[in-house]
Amino acid sequence: MPVSPVCSCLSCPTHRGAVERPACGFYPSSSMTDAQWALLEPLLPPPGNTGGRGGRPEKHDRRLLVDAIFYLVRGGVAWRELPREFPPRSTVFDTFTRWLRSGAWARVHDALRDRLRIRLGRRPQPSAAIIDSQSVRAADTVAGCSRGYDAGKKINGRKRHLAVDTNGLLLAVIVTIAGIQDRDAGLRLLAQVREAFSTVTLVWADAGYAGRLVTFAAQVLAITVRVVRRADVQIGFKLLHRRWVVERTLAWISKYRRCVRDYERRLDTSEAMVHLAMIMTMSRRLART
Repeated sequence: MPVSPVCSCLSCPTHRGAVERPACGFYPSSSMTDAQWALLEPLLPPPGNTGGRGGRPEKHDRRLLVDAIFYLVRGGVAWRELPREFPPRSTVFDTFTRWLRSGAWARVHDALRDRLRIRLGRRPQPSAAIIDSQSVRAADTVAGCSRGYDAGKKINGRKRHLAVDTNGLLLAVIVTIAGIQDRDAGLRLLAQVREAFSTVTLVWADAGYAGRLVTFAAQVLAITVRVVRRADVQIGFKLLHRRWVVERTLAWISKYRRCVRDYERRLDTSEAMVHLAMIMTMSRRLART
């Protein structure tokens, strides 16, 4: 039986919608565009051999290394399951860890956030924030000493505590065991916000932060915490004043599968995954505009 020749067009029903990938691999949901790379490349740590002090030059392309990390965060795969077109997984993991320990991911995130705030017509330093928390289940890779049980949500895992500005951009994040109460972790969260942003004077929060946190913030940090409560007669879903902003940010983060469940052995690695999710979100927004 004769074999029909392979069609090379992209207009027939068989090949419509096909995307030709470069030799190095391209994944639409995680691979950076040229505009994104132009934003990120100057913010990354300089290569170790640029100062002429010895050491081997970097063997692998930095863009491929960052693309591999973005692929892992977006797809939620394990380090050993990275596709072959990326550098070796040990190299990718070592680069991620080295930049995490040096604080590079947080610095890249903060630089993109300030640039996006300016693009939105805001000043780099915010004057108000919204805080909230999110409990996520922990995978079997998370040790028992770094996980807890959230009785309210009935979740065994960890809890992310976020502070965002009025545009939903991340200002601070702290990861704890899920059993920590919001008002207790809120002390650390607001202290971190005050250390990074002396201009923040007003914070909106839900009823879980009411009580001694409000007094501590006012007397020690000079921050007014305004509790936004749900109406007693409310039926069904309704947007709550200011609180919906941080809930939308939590939804942005949950689009990245590595953040849907906590797989990390260390708390600082979990915080870095949140930073990476926001780096990908903000760099795409800046590249589009």
